[in-house]
Amino acid sequence: MPNIFEFTLTNIEMVKLMAGIRANLVLQNGMVFEGVSFGAEVASAGEVVFNTSMVGYPESLTDPSYYGQILVMTYPLIGNYGIPANDYSIAANNYESDRIQVKGLIVSEYSIKYSHWQAEQSLAQWLKAANIPALSGIDTRRLTQVLREEGSMLGKIVFDEEIEFYDPNRENVVKNVSPDTVTYLGNGSKRVALLDMGCKLSILRYLLEWDVEIVRLPYDTDISKYNFDGLVISNGPGNPKQCPRPIEMVKQTIAKGIPTFGICMGNQLMALAVGANTYKLKYGHHSQNQPVKEVGTDCCLITAQNHGFAVNEDTIPDGWSPWFRNLNDGTNEGLIHHSGKFMSTQFHPEAAPGPSDASILFEKFMRLL
Repeated sequence: MPNIFEFTLTNIEMVKLMAGIRANLVLQNGMVFEGVSFGAEVASAGEVVFNTSMVGYPESLTDPSYYGQILVMTYPLIGNYGIPANDYSIAANNYESDRIQVKGLIVSEYSIKYSHWQAEQSLAQWLKAANIPALSGIDTRRLTQVLREEGSMLGKIVFDEEIEFYDPNRENVVKNVSPDTVTYLGNGSKRVALLDMGCKLSILRYLLEWDVEIVRLPYDTDISKYNFDGLVISNGPGNPKQCPRPIEMVKQTIAKGIPTFGICMGNQLMALAVGANTYKLKYGHHSQNQPVKEVGTDCCLITAQNHGFAVNEDTIPDGWSPWFRNLNDGTNEGLIHHSGKFMSTQFHPEAAPGPSDASILFEKFMRLL
């Protein structure tokens, strides 16, 4: 029989979870879901969205596109392979930014015991160190049904204190995830400007595989002051219409004829820059298995996605065409100019997590430089 003083941290977590520190997820429509805390015991508010991925929670939780959101994982068991070392460098290939970006995490069952050759801590330890709340024991199937039927909505994780709801789509949240200074990466013969709206590190990893120097620019940079051979507009959180300055910068770059590639929010910003419109999806696309089809071909890709807004195809101007469409709901998944020099995808060609079917699109862009 083990000595009570020889308990591991995992044993201590188990005791605390069994003790049942209760907290509630309160939705804007008045519904309340009671769960057990396994993260930080702090209140938090944001937009509640669901993700249908089976794996990849370290990457998803550090994806800047989730800033301002409470993430619901539909896969019933989360935490079973733990968390790798806290190395947030580009080379480490473990995370998509330098910190956890979500406002909270909701799961059906949290796995206290974990096993993976890279694991150095539990998911609970990681969340607590970052001061992020998380609830287990929630009926995520029912919760997801509510979000699918009524649409993504605001919510809050509360313990004893009361807090207000928070809507990240009503303000510019990109400023919270974009870098403060200009940095240079790589030492290639071509220069690529990266307009960082909250760029996932895997985008940088793919770009650095090529013979390029990357100029990583804050979202509000006057990019006309820099010389570059191509522009990449990254993913990012929130409503693209809250970012008028990047829209103007993209418009100017396209007018100069400089090859441009937009990813996720970059797709939306490019659309707004050329005169098209965007709109809020009912519950967004947050998964690793979204099928998209290249318009005019039989080419289908299985893609990773994480967005709550989309481009209205009816507003795409002359000279531009839809590039991909989502085979689940028919929504736009990318734009391409008739010259072939300007293109964008709503999905993530870098995946992370997810399939790498679309990574070849980085090569398509690089060959334009």
